[in-house]
Amino acid sequence: MVKKGRIITFFLIVIILGGLISTTIMGIAKEIKLGLDLQGGFEILYQVKPVDEGGVIDDDVLNATVSALNQRVNVLGVSEPYITIEGEDRVRVQLAGVEDQQTARDLLATEAQLTFRDVDDVVKLDGADLQEGGARVTFNEANQPEVAVTLKDANQFGEVTREIRDRAPLGENLLVIWLDFEEGDSFYGEVGKENPKFLSAPTVREVLNTRNVVIQGNFTIDEATFLAEVLNAGALPVQLDELYSNSVGASLGEQAMKNTIFAGFIGVALIFIYMLIFYRFMGTIAVITLSVYIFLVLVIFNWMNAVLTLPGIAALILGVGMAVDANIITYERIKEEIRSGKSIMSAFKAGSRRSLSTILDANITTILAASVLFYYGTSSVQGFAIMLIVSILTSFLTAVYGSRLLLGLWVNSRIFNKKPRMFGVKESEINEL
Repeated sequence: MVKKGRIITFFLIVIILGGLISTTIMGIAKEIKLGLDLQGGFEILYQVKPVDEGGVIDDDVLNATVSALNQRVNVLGVSEPYITIEGEDRVRVQLAGVEDQQTARDLLATEAQLTFRDVDDVVKLDGADLQEGGARVTFNEANQPEVAVTLKDANQFGEVTREIRDRAPLGENLLVIWLDFEEGDSFYGEVGKENPKFLSAPTVREVLNTRNVVIQGNFTIDEATFLAEVLNAGALPVQLDELYSNSVGASLGEQAMKNTIFAGFIGVALIFIYMLIFYRFMGTIAVITLSVYIFLVLVIFNWMNAVLTLPGIAALILGVGMAVDANIITYERIKEEIRSGKSIMSAFKAGSRRSLSTILDANITTILAASVLFYYGTSSVQGFAIMLIVSILTSFLTAVYGSRLLLGLWVNSRIFNKKPRMFGVKESEINEL
């Protein structure tokens, strides 16, 4: 006797899943963050070196560097920067959607070590004496841009200006303002040049007990804005040497995404057609569970706040293949049991039980390989590994338990009793016991 309640339950589950997927998939897809290879942008791999000779690069220094870079990226308005530590002395920066790459490069790599020195290059004040976030662009009476900074201690600045003012002979009472003073630099080596490396060298004629200091120079508005922003972002605790860079145009990234998604659709469609032709009704169940699998992977990836890249899409498609493989193993076991002469229900139970260990072994070995890729790989390889691990775990739930649940509802309804053709088995292939 056919148990219609199980068939009704099957259709209710399918309708609910179909409604959920159709109403939410577009919103979830739009929320997923795209990597620079999909929306354009650029990445730079930096080698981190100590500013002072004899300095050590350790985990604390690397973490402080990442924090400083994140502050600078905020100035650019990049909503989802990807800044990671690689190895013992490298930092990778990925900025998606950035159009002015040169400005971004300058902002990231500039050490922003602001110092106030005398003509003998002795440091009188440095960035630690500045009020955090106190730099801003101002304009003088001639409407020329300047950069105003706020100091923490007015008395300290008063003592510095008093010492500089009282210097003799005349011409040495200059307060030289430097940005990123390097070994080998000197005031006297730069003062005669048309474009000296120091920002300005104002003459100190009186004691200035104030916290407000104006840096004057032949700045354009863009240069003054850049200087103010980099000072507000804070100085880097290290020196960054660019080892590698890669840029992707927005149109190129968009085209790559379209091509990859189109190829993915073709691949998935061919898999669906194959399953329907060779496994008949079981193939229909596989199509349903695979659709749920793709939806769940996107939901989980979005929930993880991960960044989707081209390798990530490839891993998603590869995961479909893994999920299909689990279905094929189960269905072939069921067909073998049917050919041996067992009833449909007995064949379903035995085939599902015997296929589980094989599927489990295949998934575990792939997860181990993906874990190694994640641990030792770089950014794009890590993205591939994360998506592959998520895909495998999700496919195990959908292809094993989801498929078993949906197929079991039909088998246990007894509607397929003595109908082996529905499972792709001809009656002539069955060995009667």
